[in-house]
Amino acid sequence: MSEPTRMVRLDGGTFTMGSEAFYPDEGPVHERTVAAFEIDLHPVTNAQYAAFVAATGYLTVAERPLDPADFPGADPADLVPGGLVFVPTRGPVDLRDWRQWWTWGAGASWKSPFGSGSSIEGREDHPVTQVALEDAQAYAEWAGKRLPSEAEFEYAARGGLAGATYAWGEEVHPDGRLMANTWQGSFPWRNTGAARWVGTSPVGTFPANGYGMLDCIGNVWEWTTDFYTERHEPERRREPVNLLDGQGACGDGCRCGPSSREEAQAVTSAENGSTIPRRVLKGGSHLCAPEYCLRYRPAARSPQADDTATTHIGFRCVRSV
Repeated sequence: MSEPTRMVRLDGGTFTMGSEAFYPDEGPVHERTVAAFEIDLHPVTNAQYAAFVAATGYLTVAERPLDPADFPGADPADLVPGGLVFVPTRGPVDLRDWRQWWTWGAGASWKSPFGSGSSIEGREDHPVTQVALEDAQAYAEWAGKRLPSEAEFEYAARGGLAGATYAWGEEVHPDGRLMANTWQGSFPWRNTGAARWVGTSPVGTFPANGYGMLDCIGNVWEWTTDFYTERHEPERRREPVNLLDGQGACGDGCRCGPSSREEAQAVTSAENGSTIPRRVLKGGSHLCAPEYCLRYRPAARSPQADDTATTHIGFRCVRSV
């Protein structure tokens, strides 16, 4: 599974993006056009990421030393590299407080996803996790690819089913069949396992969508390049605004604020009180449960800070045609 992922070519086209039936940030429903592109059939696996690290010596964000200047007032002894690790609660809890089931895993990284002492042995064909945006982009560049835009991912995840709720149609369990690796049981304390898998599962455990793509829904959330916004911006509003109409325009030389639309989007995407931009994650994960996170759908999206590494975020790559 360390060989490069086989890709599928998708002809470009216009599709209906978003939904108004679930969460506010999925709207408005609008038409979006994508150019032809190729996309990995499944998320990058642990074995594939290991091959990248072996070839380049790359050190992920989760493995790098923490700068005390970035954490004023913190005990330097507590500033150890790591990532966020999901830990089930002992019973039902208030679902409004995610801190009850997420904890800082000292020593957590792509090769030790649950902290020091854990490993990926026997899980080589599972999606790699504990990778921040920068880590995913580094792999993509090494592989001669790039990360998908939100529109590209949603277009591919829909598998040609225009406007369908799920990647496989309208029924969550057609003929009683489980179609994706999502939480089975009562979140966040009881998980009976998806096809016997608790946590991530080997890529391709669940059925492919109409384009032959695997795990485009469930298993792990996947990074995209789009900055997060609280609502979609239809294409006609996404065109750059020309502020240089001649007299008195200072153009990009004015540095009193963001100098480009992309910089402005990065600033506004950050969570209140933070300067770290947030990107859109797509696809949902093994932690998605209907009572908490009904986001195992192509239209679903979630914000995540660029420097975040967790046990339920991975990625796949695309290539322009």
